[in-house]
Amino acid sequence: MIDKEIEEKIYNDKDLKVVSKKCVNCGGETVFDPKEQKLKCLYCGSVFDIEINSKIEERNLEEKTKNGQVWENAEVLQCQSCGAKEIIEAGEVSHVCPFCGTNSIVKISEIPGLKPQGVVPFKLEKSKAVFLAIKWAKKKIYAPRKFKKSVKAENLHGVYSPIFTFDANSTSNYMGRLGKSYVVTHYSNGKAYVSTRVRYFNISGTLNMNFDDIVVQASTDFSQNVIKSLEPFPTKDVPLYDPKYLKGFSANTYDREGAKCWEECVSMMNQKIEQNILKKYDYDYKQSLNINTKFSGKTYKYILVPIYVGHFAYNKKLYNFYINGDNGKITGKTPISVWKVLFTILVVLLGLTALTLLFYLN
Repeated sequence: MIDKEIEEKIYNDKDLKVVSKKCVNCGGETVFDPKEQKLKCLYCGSVFDIEINSKIEERNLEEKTKNGQVWENAEVLQCQSCGAKEIIEAGEVSHVCPFCGTNSIVKISEIPGLKPQGVVPFKLEKSKAVFLAIKWAKKKIYAPRKFKKSVKAENLHGVYSPIFTFDANSTSNYMGRLGKSYVVTHYSNGKAYVSTRVRYFNISGTLNMNFDDIVVQASTDFSQNVIKSLEPFPTKDVPLYDPKYLKGFSANTYDREGAKCWEECVSMMNQKIEQNILKKYDYDYKQSLNINTKFSGKTYKYILVPIYVGHFAYNKKLYNFYINGDNGKITGKTPISVWKVLFTILVVLLGLTALTLLFYLN
């Protein structure tokens, strides 16, 4: 069992600062530019390099240490409509919730979260993200035609979301009983009758697996399903955390303990282990399967990954979408035309009816 103090190790680095960097040429504000991968002045267009630092390293999951340093010069905003929380640079005034589009934002006094090890920078420009979102929405088969003609990607906002990545080696001993169907033909009164039976057999063995960079979401503002739909993120060679990457963006707060995320990771690995065991056998039914797994070489990283959050507005409703800020992969929702769905169901029913009639006629 993982000690509850484990999550504190993740943030044990020093000198975390979320600072404002002024342009040395004109004194204007600078933001991180995904295209240039540099800081860029909003006023004069000057660009400034971000010092290339070393990559983060995997950390032993069993290590424990004292409380780590928290975010500095940062504030937490909470949306009064949907409850989402974000970390922003101290002093920022105007803000809109990226999740529900409202401006009912208030500052809260709680600690805004602890320091990540590294950050995957945004590579996709905001204008390109808007283009991809509109293109994606227009390809939705069941979206209303009216929506497709006037679709707009509104309130697009770049958010860094915290995740854990876990590595582990597993050794699983298993025993079980599976069944395989087979057909038996017998004759009665000159007629042939076919029946299906199941032949059961016992299985046992050992399976070794290596797991690398299993991603688990560390913020409840994004579901694990959203993160899974947006994968992959380039989690291998991640730069050390540098506050300059966050300039012009915001970051979700960390609100899921490392021990809890590890438990979720174990569940994901156990599911994959069972799938790989069953792949070894030709079967139709699983009567029982007992698996005893031991994990070793357990390591982790705690990093920020880039996600654009926006919404489509249609008939006074908002439909959120999410874009991987590294590769442009999209997931989310669009409105659905009831008439298109009913038409599809009708066509399917007519097709099944025609096939049934054809079968009986033959």
